[in-house]
Formats: sequence, structure tokens, C-alpha cells
Amino acid sequence: MRPNDRKFLKSHEWCKIENGVATIGITDYAVSHLSDLVFLDLPKKGASVTIGESFGEIESVKAVSSLYSPVSGEVVDVNTKLPDSLEWLAQEPFGKAWMLKVKVTASSPELLDAAGYEAHCQAEG
Repeated sequence: MRPNDRKFLKSHEWCKIENGVATIGITDYAVSHLSDLVFLDLPKKGASVTIGESFGEIESVKAVSSLYSPVSGEVVDVNTKLPDSLEWLAQEPFGKAWMLKVKVTASSPELLDAAGYEAHCQAEG
């Protein structure tokens, strides 16, 4: 079951906003469909991200996928250990496999709650 304290994009990113800072990652659904992850590219601390725009890429043996931001703002922290520990994405996609922390200036109006995201995943097949 996915955590109820997060919001989700249909492109399978999640965010948890606390005190004006969004922690961002990708969902278990995304990880299971990508499988065999080999590379992760994340922005540097201090970079800006924009709602709906790519902030990085994740690569599996199957494909390269863009990562889309659910918020706009400044990157205040990056999980620098994650690119060398991609197995965390399968083990704890909502925990230690977080990707970015962003000081939020705006959040996407298209964010889904856990139930809405679950329905989207079921519809996607």
C-alpha cells in the first residue's frame, strides 16, 4: 500500500510536502515497470525545478525515462548516495530512495492522492 501522506503525478513521481519543502521520488509502480535500473541523473543542489518539466533521468536496461517535477522551486538537497545504490528504489521507494528536496514556490494542480493514483495505475494496466 502506498503512503497516504504523499501526492502523486500520473507520470509516477511522488512528493511529500512538509514546512514548504517537498521530498520527491518515484513510485514502486514506476520502479517495477522500469526493472533492472542502471543509471540515475539528478540535478545539483541550488538548481531550479519547474512543475511538469524534467529534473533528471532514470535508465534501465529497457529504456531511459525522464523524471518530472510535481513542484516548482529550488533544490535544497539531493540524495547523492542514490545513484550508487539504485537497489534502494526497489527496496524503499517511499523511504531512503527519495531523490530531491525542493523549497516549494508552487505545486502541480494535477497531483493525485493515494486512492486516485491507485485508480490511475489500475487503469494503466
